[in-house]
Amino acid sequence: MTDRVIRVAVIEDRPDIREALELLLDETEGLAFAGAWGSMEEALPRIAPPLPDVVLVDIGLPGMSGIEGIRILARRHPALILLVLSIYAEDQRIFDALCAGATGYLVKNTPPDELIDALRQAVAGGSPMSPQIARRVIGLFRELAPKSPPDYHLTPHETRLLRLMAEGLHYRTAGERLGVTASTVSFHLQQIYRKLQVQTKSEAVAKALREGLIE
Repeated sequence: MTDRVIRVAVIEDRPDIREALELLLDETEGLAFAGAWGSMEEALPRIAPPLPDVVLVDIGLPGMSGIEGIRILARRHPALILLVLSIYAEDQRIFDALCAGATGYLVKNTPPDELIDALRQAVAGGSPMSPQIARRVIGLFRELAPKSPPDYHLTPHETRLLRLMAEGLHYRTAGERLGVTASTVSFHLQQIYRKLQVQTKSEAVAKALREGLIE
């Protein structure tokens, strides 16, 4: 937690939420309200040095979206901390906001004490997220993570032979590389075809490359 006063600005189209946030920030020790605007069009020309420490951004704004505004602010002021405060919790909005430059993502029903903690965490270098948002982010990463190649139980020798075939080597040349005869290469290729459920060398190489069995 920082000892200095954290200056927080708000971009939110609902006046009642702006007023509630202003009251919360001004009544909390170590925090200070640094301005509020009802749209990105109002906010963008006014967020300039001396910058606030944090900007709470709604993404469902009239006119320019909060996500597009985050992208512009992140580009103009790379050190500015931008936290989403939104009713929206869909995967695509979360992904787009974080990719645009948001440091964290909170839902609007976040209790006041947790919101205050999130602001302090962000200034201290964290990326605060509401629990349900964090779960969705983890789910997104799992979906985007490269899938492990299927296990066809190829031996290291068979995998090496597949790489040589992918390089365009013929049976005899591949055998010389491996220290075996061309007939032995042919035998191993038949085992590879059986395991991969293909009929030809080109099919085997294509499947191996497509499924990440070889590089």
